[in-house]
Amino acid sequence: MRVEIWSDIACPWCYIGKARFEQGLAAFAHRDEVEVVHRSFELDPGRAKGDTAPVLDMLARKYGRTREEARAMEEHVAANARSEGLEYRTEGRDHGSTFDIHRLLHLAKARGRQDALLDLAYRANFAEERSVFDPEVLVALGVEAGLAEDEVRAVLADEDAYSEDVRADEREAAELGATGVPFFVLDRRYGVSGGRPAEVFTQALEQAWQGRAVQSAGAAAPACDADGTCAV
Repeated sequence: MRVEIWSDIACPWCYIGKARFEQGLAAFAHRDEVEVVHRSFELDPGRAKGDTAPVLDMLARKYGRTREEARAMEEHVAANARSEGLEYRTEGRDHGSTFDIHRLLHLAKARGRQDALLDLAYRANFAEERSVFDPEVLVALGVEAGLAEDEVRAVLADEDAYSEDVRADEREAAELGATGVPFFVLDRRYGVSGGRPAEVFTQALEQAWQGRAVQSAGAAAPACDADGTCAV
């Protein structure tokens, strides 16, 4: 059975949702027969490369909140992350275009290192003092994930490299009706939206395994809300 996960490095609920999904998968009896594929989704697809801003400023501007309200939003997400054993910094992070990261994730997929790079990128963005919007940080992350440095640099230098793969993932997400992430599609028979509890993922895996008709475990929720979904 194949599970496809649409996500974005800039999405905190994707970071949390990945951990919860993996817990749910670990409790699934047929876990060794599940192939997991990560697919691209940009929360801010129109953002120019190099255009970065502090996360709190971005949240306040995008959702019409005060800086203190934006900080409270981040603290709520941080509490959820920490409950899953994930580190999460609420201050000092920046926000920018994730297109290059997605292109590198497609390179990593081709080399069998996609999951490793995804984990490193999430950790760098949410837990460490490293900006994933810095090309040199991306190179370092790629090497840490087991990719060849010259190949990583070549992809970053060529704006066309894997670009169509990213766009194809995003078109497919739109065709499937995904307006936010994380978005999980199980064997093209069952969908789960948002960073749901681990047991929800276990139940979804069991139902998809049984071959039930396509249905949705929770409709897409408003942007980065308490239910665990980030929207464009």
